[in-house]
Amino acid sequence: METYLLDWANLLLRWVHVIVAIAWIGSSFYFVFLDSSLTPPVDEQLKKEGVSGELWAVHGGGFYHPVKFAVAPPKLPEHLHWFYWESYSTWLSGFALFLVSYLWSPSVYLIDPNVFDWSPAAAIASALAFLIVFWLLYDAICRKLGDRDNGDAKVGALVLVLVCVAAWLATQLFAGRAAFLLVGAMIATAMSANVFFWIIPGQRTVVADLKAGRPVDPIHGKRGKQRSVHNTYFTLPVLFAMLSNHYSFTYAHEHNWLVLIAMMFAGAAIRQFFVMRHGYKLGRNRHPWPYAAVGVVALVALIVWLRPAPADTAEATAGAGPVSMAQVQTIMDQRCVMCHGAALQSKNVRLDSPAAIRQHAMTVYQQVVVTRQMPMNNATGITETERAQIAQWFKDGARLD
Repeated sequence: METYLLDWANLLLRWVHVIVAIAWIGSSFYFVFLDSSLTPPVDEQLKKEGVSGELWAVHGGGFYHPVKFAVAPPKLPEHLHWFYWESYSTWLSGFALFLVSYLWSPSVYLIDPNVFDWSPAAAIASALAFLIVFWLLYDAICRKLGDRDNGDAKVGALVLVLVCVAAWLATQLFAGRAAFLLVGAMIATAMSANVFFWIIPGQRTVVADLKAGRPVDPIHGKRGKQRSVHNTYFTLPVLFAMLSNHYSFTYAHEHNWLVLIAMMFAGAAIRQFFVMRHGYKLGRNRHPWPYAAVGVVALVALIVWLRPAPADTAEATAGAGPVSMAQVQTIMDQRCVMCHGAALQSKNVRLDSPAAIRQHAMTVYQQVVVTRQMPMNNATGITETERAQIAQWFKDGARLD
């Protein structure tokens, strides 16, 4: 029953997490587009009011005319919309999902003895430390260099090094699947912390100054924008890390930390293309196609590098002849029933009888042969020959005889 309830918690939390993440990423992408697409105001009255940019847009049958004030509007409106619950909800639901999916069963999901054999308590503490320590180091870099000349470039270079080191270290300590997710969660934590510790407090300070009639310090807007820009470049790398658990050929590779870094680099480069594309359309910068090209080249290089090696003779022979249900059931009994039997029934799937194996034949084929996600971290030691036998049985029609 516990496993069944955990599966429901996983499903519902994942559903909520995706919904609020869409809201956060969508608003983030929109405001980056808006900020990059603003043009100087034409109307003299807008100029007198301190408007630094405006945009005309059409959507949903109506016309919109957003404007941006350089520092603050001359008077605060009665209703001011804040963008922060999208970020907080994404982090809270994501952390709850991480707790249910990984921290609840660290021996299964976090720890791979072939990578690093340690206690569940130590693995959990180290995983949580990744989230905290990365934020502290990233924030220290931004505090130290963010306000200096050419500070953005220096911050970007140091954060890149920091992410690379974290990616390498995570893959040396945790199971590959968990390591990829942990690096994504680490960066996502920094993104939400940027909102919580910098962007929103800065905006609250500006609002308080306006209400009190005090002059507004533009540094709050500058720092808030810096952290917001960092967040937009973090987005695609984080999304890959969150999706990677479905693709074992990435996190199960011998040099998985290089795969993770390359995918994140490709995502950041492609995001740069979309960010600069808005400025190009207004004649502010050259066409940013080189960034997209670099990202695509990195992806193509990974596709070539990670291509599967030709099957050896033993594996090819194992899949050449017919495979009986008795052979498949033997494999299930040795490799799968401990998690998918009468006692546990993980994911509400049982594989302890021929009828049950055939009922879940498609799932078995996908999880064991295609994605190779199961057994988790190959804890039961399934062999390539056994995977090939399952594949042959399925391709022959998943017969009961």
